[in-house]
Amino acid sequence: MEILTLLKVLAVACFITGCASTDRPIMYDDPYVTASKQTDMLRAVKPLTDQPIIDIAVYSFPDMTGQRKPSTKFSQLSMAVSQGADAWVIKSLKEVAHGKFFRVVERSGLDNLVKERQLIRSTRELYDGDEQANTVLKPLLFAGLIVEGGIVGYDANTQSGGDGARYFGIGVHEEYRVDQVTVSMRLVSVQTGEVLLTAEATKSIASFKTGADVFRFLDMSTMAFEVESGVASNEPVNYAVRTAIEYCLLEILKLGDKDGLWKIKYY
Repeated sequence: MEILTLLKVLAVACFITGCASTDRPIMYDDPYVTASKQTDMLRAVKPLTDQPIIDIAVYSFPDMTGQRKPSTKFSQLSMAVSQGADAWVIKSLKEVAHGKFFRVVERSGLDNLVKERQLIRSTRELYDGDEQANTVLKPLLFAGLIVEGGIVGYDANTQSGGDGARYFGIGVHEEYRVDQVTVSMRLVSVQTGEVLLTAEATKSIASFKTGADVFRFLDMSTMAFEVESGVASNEPVNYAVRTAIEYCLLEILKLGDKDGLWKIKYY
């Protein structure tokens, strides 16, 4: 009788845990590139034809939230959002019209760039005897516009909940949680210092968790049988920050077209 009961419990457990684990994500071993809907919209912009390409600079795009990774069990030392969001801003600017709308000049690593140019000049003067070494290198490009802003908000657990049911030691449950990240971007004129355009975007970060378990006493509380299985899916925070940056840039493009700074045309 005990063996028959154990077999029944095992069959139910295998059925429930199998259903709970059918949607497990595929683990990618090789690097892969992800693109969002906003990325495709940036690429769909036509190159500038009525005016020269716009020189633009990005010095930094910092995390202004100071938030740590949320955890209900212990304190985290890692930051909740990326500390290198300026790389995504530069990439988004280069995505506009496939790099034929904005010409991004290097400013994040300006110190390294200046050091390398100084090294070239001193080496040529010392070993080549070139007194005109300063004229060999072309002058650095000036930017007419600067992108300022940053990640200004990260709100953890803005919404959470779940459902569950249990019957004779057999249970299933599902939980969800929503965080939010907010990005602010502005375009500043180098000549006047005026803030020409500003945009803000908020992106939700969804997390889901589902699972099932079986708990059963086999004989008068002397033997117990328990099985648990589940899967969790968390939207990457980096993806949310990147899409929010791209949406801000799309808004900047629309506002600039409205204010007459440029003309936007799509394929």
